Amino acid sequence: MATKVVVVGGGPAGMIAAGTAGSRGLDVILIEKNERLGRKLLITGKGRCNLTNITDVEGLIAHVPVNGKFLFSAFCNFSNLDLLTLLHGLGLKTKVERGGRVFPVSDFSSDVVKALARYMAQNNVRVVKGEVAKVVVDCGSIAGVKLKNNDFFPADKVIIATGGRSYPQTGSTGDGYRFAAELGHKIVPLKPALVPLEVREDWVRELKGLSLKNVAINVFTDKGKKIYTDFGEMLFTHFGVSGPIILSASTHLQQGTCYRLEIDLKPALTPEQLDARIQRDFLKYAKKIFQNSLADLLPRVLIPIVVKLVAIPSNKPVNQITKEERERLVSLLKNLKVEIANLRPLSEAIVTSGGVAVKQLNPSTMESKLVTGLFFAGEVIDVSAYTGGFNLQIAFSTGYLAGKSC
Repeated sequence: MATKVVVVGGGPAGMIAAGTAGSRGLDVILIEKNERLGRKLLITGKGRCNLTNITDVEGLIAHVPVNGKFLFSAFCNFSNLDLLTLLHGLGLKTKVERGGRVFPVSDFSSDVVKALARYMAQNNVRVVKGEVAKVVVDCGSIAGVKLKNNDFFPADKVIIATGGRSYPQTGSTGDGYRFAAELGHKIVPLKPALVPLEVREDWVRELKGLSLKNVAINVFTDKGKKIYTDFGEMLFTHFGVSGPIILSASTHLQQGTCYRLEIDLKPALTPEQLDARIQRDFLKYAKKIFQNSLADLLPRVLIPIVVKLVAIPSNKPVNQITKEERERLVSLLKNLKVEIANLRPLSEAIVTSGGVAVKQLNPSTMESKLVTGLFFAGEVIDVSAYTGGFNLQIAFSTGYLAGKSC
């Protein structure tokens, strides 16, 4: 009789785990409480689904600041190239964009969900709509799962792939943490990862919707220690800052702790080069006032903010601006400072940091060290990565490894 496998959760980790277990001739049931599979996957990458990143295994691990080394076996067993080979075989065409980010050619995340659904169908996975109430264990080994409607599914192996607690409207309500805790696993405290940041300065709100590309950031503690640096794109919001480099920075921050963010608006230029550039602009606009001389240098909406912060009268003729005032402008553009007041709540985070402690899992199989036949995959585990497709690769790699190890 074929081994019975129950996969709990129909996200990327669960679907690839189920399909992989099915491909090995196992009797697989996937249980999903939502009406449709992959609800959170559908909204990733603004609906485009940044499904992985083109880098090597070392590069993948380097982009996972929380327990990256734990994933070595998972990434080696099922790399980004293995993922793309599988998806291409399922009819999904992909493309590589800036920063090595991989998207479906169609720019529709629904096409990724459809490909994974085909993978399961090809391998005879049965999908059941229902909500699991309890994972049942007998004498330290998996016995099955019980649903809230009291239906019982016997199983030799159970894979928990329920996701985290971010975006609860997609069904990520933390069920897997409860299942794990009830079976004796340690749950590392949850915190938002890849989440926007709230700032104290009121002027930031005036820039709502402004996206800045090719800027550099540094984040410091309140004692002046630099804890993160990055380069890329950021966004101003009604509460603070967001965008790829801000989301990645948030992984290193603690809720309720104050930090200082310094933004270099012109990282390609040294202070001396920027000063020379400003002098050329001032010469070009010598007959204008200060506020009207910055159009070549800054986005329109940012100009009045910079004028106010640099404390140069907006109506001062450009040909009367002093060297000291010009140096203040250079300093501001190279070090635009904001105070980070807090992280946005976990419900707004892209992923959840924390979860099932990795020390209680076998990294070569994703099986629990406490319960025989119990596996974990995806965001429910205490691993989290930067933006750029790395978190989805974690889901795919751990899901594949759990499915293979059944």
